[in-house]
Amino acid sequence: MMKPTITIEYCPKCGWLLRAAWMAQELLTTFTDDLLALKLVPSEVAGRYIISFNEELLWDRKREGRFPEPKEIKQRVRDIIDPARSLGHSDR
Repeated sequence: MMKPTITIEYCPKCGWLLRAAWMAQELLTTFTDDLLALKLVPSEVAGRYIISFNEELLWDRKREGRFPEPKEIKQRVRDIIDPARSLGHSDR
C-alpha cells in the first residue's frame, strides 16, 4: 500500500499558518515512517481550516464548529493507518 498524504488547508488571511504548522509537526512526529507527505495549502476561501487524508476529509472547522485538538486528528489518522496501534497519551 502506498503511503498516504495529509493536507492541511488553512486561511492565511485569518493568521492560521502557525496553527496549521503546529498540527503538521504533531502529525509528522507521530507518523514519521507512515506518511508520504504532509502538505500545507493556503486557502483562497476565507475561514477555511480543513484536514484531509488522501483527499478524504478528516476535519472541517466550519462543519465541526471548532479547531481540532492534535490528539483527535492523530486518532483519526491512526484509525485509518493501523487501528491496533497505541498512541500512548494521545489515546487517553
